[in-house]
This record gives sequence, structure tokens and C-alpha cells, in this order.
Amino acid sequence: MRILAALLILAGLMTPAPAAAETDPAQVLKGGDDPLVIRSETLEIDNKNQMVIFTGDVDARKSTFTIQCRKMHLYYLGDTSGKTEGPEDVRVDRVVATGDVKILRSDGGEAMADKAVYYQRDDKVILTGNPMVKQGEDFVEGSRITFFIGEKRSIVESAGSDRVRAVIFPGNRKR
Repeated sequence: MRILAALLILAGLMTPAPAAAETDPAQVLKGGDDPLVIRSETLEIDNKNQMVIFTGDVDARKSTFTIQCRKMHLYYLGDTSGKTEGPEDVRVDRVVATGDVKILRSDGGEAMADKAVYYQRDDKVILTGNPMVKQGEDFVEGSRITFFIGEKRSIVESAGSDRVRAVIFPGNRKR
């Protein structure tokens, strides 16, 4: 997943608009062959703090998933001055989605939490604030759920006296 340098260079010329903002698929994040298209009520680009903030009914879509939330901060690393060139100049550090976060996968799975943080370097997502992951009627919940995407592995943790809970309906499996 990368931020295209063109979006960030143009950011220096843009001011946040209170009207609806939609990022152009050609100027967004890349991950695989298809772009991530993010729509929101406002878009603010802060080159000084190296972040892009999407606010209000945020809807981020790729072919394999959709993320819906109230606010999304995209933090990046690299030079946005336009003085250097190359695909490694600007890259995503992390993406933080907050407020009624819902992640819907094309395979029917979904995750919900108050906050989701994607760490690019570690290729992991951490859900906190009443996280729950569902597949059909089956679900798991805990205090913190971590997905190690490249490893196809996840950890569900409890906190205090709250224990991890998994509900599985074996009779509902596809054969």
C-alpha cells in the first residue's frame, strides 16, 4: 500500500474543503493491482505532520474489502517536496480508523471495533474497543484482536476479568 507522490505534491496547493471530498483512484493508495478509493465528507492533507485526514462517513474500498468509519488518519513517511522521484519516496506508515469501524471482506467476513490500526511495515491490523470478528453466524470477541496479514494468523486477547469468547456453529459449514 503506497501513497502516490502526486497526491501529496498537490496537497501543498490544496486547502481542506468543507464540501464532500473524494480521492481520485489514480492518486490514492496502491496495494496489489487495484487502488484503494476513499470517500469522505472532508479531506485534509497535513504535509508538516505527514498525514492525510478523512472525516465524516469515511468509506474506503478495494476489490477485496471495504472499511467504514467516522474518521481515518493516514500517516506517511518520505519526502513530499517533489524534489526527489521514485516509488519509495513516499510510503504509508500506518492507517488509523476510528468511530464505529466496520471492515467488510469480499468473502463475507466482517470485523467491528471502535478503533482499527493498520501498520504497513509489520503488515498487521490491531482492533480495539469492543472488537468482534464474524464469519456467518460464527464470531470471536475479546479486548484486542491482532491480524498478522502476511502470516494469515490472528491473536485474540482478553483484559482483566473479561475473557475471550468464540461462538462457533459447526452445523452451518459449507461442504
